[in-house]
Amino acid sequence: MPDTPLGWAARNGHEEVVEMLLRRDDINPNKPGWRALTPLCHAARNGHRGVVKMLISRDDVDPNKLDNNGQTPLFYALQNGHEGVVGTLLTLGKVDPNKAHNGQTPYWCSEWRYQGVVKILPRRDDPDPTKPEAYGQTPLIYAARNGFEGMVEMLLRRDNIDPNKADQGQTPLRCAVQNGHERVVKILLRRCDVDPNRPGLYGITPLHCAAQSGHERVVEMMLGRCDITPDSPDNNGQTPLWYAAAGGHEGVVKMLLERSDVDPNKPDHRGRTPFLCASRRGHAGVVGLLHPLLANPGMDDLSAILAKPH
Repeated sequence: MPDTPLGWAARNGHEEVVEMLLRRDDINPNKPGWRALTPLCHAARNGHRGVVKMLISRDDVDPNKLDNNGQTPLFYALQNGHEGVVGTLLTLGKVDPNKAHNGQTPYWCSEWRYQGVVKILPRRDDPDPTKPEAYGQTPLIYAARNGFEGMVEMLLRRDNIDPNKADQGQTPLRCAVQNGHERVVKILLRRCDVDPNRPGLYGITPLHCAAQSGHERVVEMMLGRCDITPDSPDNNGQTPLWYAAAGGHEGVVKMLLERSDVDPNKPDHRGRTPFLCASRRGHAGVVGLLHPLLANPGMDDLSAILAKPH
C-alpha cells in the first residue's frame, strides 16, 4: 500500500509539512500507508519526537490504536530504542502502556540492548511487569531465557514479581540455567526467595538441566546454595549425577561426587545407574571416576555390565 502525503512526511520527520497537512479538513491522520503503518506509527518507529507530539495532541488520533500489523506506536518506539519518543508517549497520559501485540507489554516490546529505553519502564507504575504474553511467558522468563541480566535485575526490584513463576513448567532460573546464562543464574541465586529445587516438566530441576548440559560454572553456583538438593530424582528416577554421567561431563561428575549427599550408585526407575550409562556410552573418563565407587566392588568385568539390556 503506498504511503499518504502525511505518512511520508511523518516517516521522514518533516515537521513543517506535517503541520500544514494537519490543518486541512480532508486529511485522515490515522490512514495507514507503507507497510500498513499509520503516520503516528511511522513517526514513533523512526524517532521523530516533534511529529509524534503534533499527532498525539489531536483528539482524532488514537495513540492506543493497533495498526494493521497489530502493534502500537509505543511498540515501535520501544522496539527501535527511541527514548525521547517513549518518554513523550508515556507522559502525555493518553497511552495505555499495557496494550500491545499478542499481549506483549512494554517490558516485552523493547529491544533489551536499548538500556536507556528499558530504564524508563521501572520508573512508572502502570506498565505491568507480571503480565504474560499470549502464550503465557512472562517478561522475567523471557529476559532470563535470553540472558538479559539488566532487565532481570530491574524486574526483580519490583515488589510484585514472583521469581518462581513458571511458564509450562519452566521457571526463570531453569530457563537461565538451560541456556547457560551464568550472570542471570548468579542474579537469581542471590535471592533467598528463589527456589533452586523447584521441578518443572517431568520433575526436572534446574540442577538437572545444568548437569545434562555440562555447564560446570552453573553447577558450581547451584551447589553453593545451602538449600540445594543435589541428589533429587526426576520423574524417571534420574538424578543430576545420572544426567552428567550419561552426557560424559567429567567436570560436573567430579563436583557432584564431592558431595556427601550424592549417591553414586542410585539407579533410575529402569535400574540403570550412572556408571552403567557412562559405560554404555563409552565415556571412559566418567567410568574411571565412578568405578571405584561401585556398590559391588567385585564387579570388575565391565563386559557383564555392558551386556545388560537397555
